[in-house]
Formats: sequence, structure tokens, C-alpha cells
Amino acid sequence: MPERKQLARLIIALFFCWSGFLGSTATCQESGANPANGIIRVGIIGLDTSHVPAFAREFNAVPANPDMMGCRVVAAYPYGSRTIESSYSRISKYTEAVQELGVTVVDSIPELLGQVDCVLLETNDGKPHLAQALEVFKAGKPVFIDKPVASNLAEVVAIYRAAQHYGVPMFSSSSLRYTDSAQAIRGGKIGKVLGCNAYSPASTEPSHTDLFWYGIHGVEILFTCMGTGCQSVSHTSTDGRELAVGIWDGGRIGTFHGMREGTKSYGGTAFGSDAIRPIGPYGGYKPLVLRIAKFFRTRKPPIDPAETIQLYAFMQAAAESTQRNGQAVTITEVMQVAESKADELLSDKLD
Repeated sequence: MPERKQLARLIIALFFCWSGFLGSTATCQESGANPANGIIRVGIIGLDTSHVPAFAREFNAVPANPDMMGCRVVAAYPYGSRTIESSYSRISKYTEAVQELGVTVVDSIPELLGQVDCVLLETNDGKPHLAQALEVFKAGKPVFIDKPVASNLAEVVAIYRAAQHYGVPMFSSSSLRYTDSAQAIRGGKIGKVLGCNAYSPASTEPSHTDLFWYGIHGVEILFTCMGTGCQSVSHTSTDGRELAVGIWDGGRIGTFHGMREGTKSYGGTAFGSDAIRPIGPYGGYKPLVLRIAKFFRTRKPPIDPAETIQLYAFMQAAAESTQRNGQAVTITEVMQVAESKADELLSDKLD
């Protein structure tokens, strides 16, 4: 009888793992893949971003930080972008940096996946992410995908769909989501959030939808405070500035101000039913790394995938609005286009 109950619980757990991933933060655990005790071996794909040594130092601190929940970076595959000079020119430097932290550098993603329990997909260029993520999903390894999730909305949708298909938990976030003030606002510190003005640097990369490359940081702040419910976006830009205005349900308004010239910083102001509060200062990478460590230990994504997808839809709609001379573009419209293109991207790709 105890064995029968145990089997029933396993069947229920597997059902939720495979059927409910996109709309929930249900735990998806594979037998033997989530050790209750001991080290969780973390692998890195892509050594072309400053996030790599920063994250690895937190995970591999000596003495070990108990807040890292036994997670340790043990292996890394160095190659990320092959086309963006500002990324691939840093691979050698960051390869040396992780080796100094005791990380083994391997020659391929399959070799990496054979040595680790979880993955940090850190490739700075979002274009290879879909192909890289598919390898990780097929191996059944939970993964954190660093910003941007991909280079355009269709690729973002395809990645989340593939994660659902393989029943593999994943999440993505800018570290700006986890500043103390943004989390306090999200937690109800100022009552219901009725509006928010967020800002960040917003350099662009031609191969990516405009705000995906760096404006993502400020847009992440915006969605942390406002949550989901964005309906349409209008956008204008100059050589040095970006301004995206989103209309949320209930008549709420959220804006993103991106900077490419002059003094640059991260922050904003949130307007609530009970108070008005500034957002900031930036708290560094550690708060995000703590969430990643907890995710690797529990297999519970800390962010609803629907929110992250809508965040990227906001940025895609902003780009489309620019093409239409600032005309408002609905989230529904850009999602319909992205869903169709995601069908093509995943054609014959899923086992």
C-alpha cells in the first residue's frame, strides 16, 4: 500500500510538471536530478559577459556561502556570440577568470551537460539562445537564461514553448528585478501600483529588437512594479533617448525612459494608492544569484513565465510602434505574430 501511494504521488507530480509549466511555478523534479543534500553542479554556457565571473564568484566563494544552497559552478563551455565583437572579444578574459575559480572548461555543450545538474545560459548574444536552450531542455537540465532571453519575441516564445514541451523548469530575469525597493513595491509597500516611470541605459544592438539588448533592465523594473496587464504600447526615440508608454488594465500607465547619452543610471518612481516611492538604488548581482540558487535547489521558477513573455512583448510592441511613427501597438497583435513565427522556428525541432 505505501508503494502504491508513492507511485500515485509520482504520477501526479509528473502530470503537473508536463502540463502546467507555462502558467505556474510548479516543481518539476527528475529522479536523481535534484539532490536533497550535497553539491548541485552548475554549468555555464557562454563566457562572453561580465555576469559570468560575477555569478561564479558568488557560487564558488570560499568558505562556501550557505545562502548558495550547495550550488557550485563546476564546468563551462566558453563560446557564445560569434558575430558581436564586444562579446566574443571577452571570451579569453572570462575563460581565465572562471578557471581561477576552479571551473573546468569543456569543448562542447554535450560535454558540459554530462557533467552538471543545472545550467546558467550566459551567452550575451540572444540569437544562439534557442539552439543552445534546446540542447539543455533535451538533456532535462533546469536552466537560468540570462538577459535577453532571445533576440526577438518569436524566439522568446519558442524557448518557453520548448521548455514546456520537455517539462524543464526555466526562468530569466535582469538583476534589476531584485532591488530591495522594487521588491517592496511589488509586495504592496505603496498599495496598488497605479503607475510607474522606470529608466535605465538603453544601448542597442542591430541584431536584436531595440530594447532587448540593454533597455531590458529598465523594462524589468517597470514590470516588477506594474505586473502583467499591459494592453498597448506607443514609443518614440531619438539618437540618444527612448520613451515607451504602456497602457495597463484599469487605466494604469507605465513608462520606460532609455538613455544613450548624458548621465545614465537605473531606477524610477512608482505611484501607488497609498504612497509614491522612488525605485533604487541598484543592489548588484547577488540578490539575483540567490534566487537562481534557490531555483536550482527547488526547481521552482520564481517568475511566472507569462510575465516574462509579456515583458518582451512590451519591447517588441515598442519597436513596432517606432516603425508606425509612434502609433500604439497592442500586445495581442505582437503576440499573434510571434506565436506564428515560433511555429516555424520549432518546426521539426522538438522530439
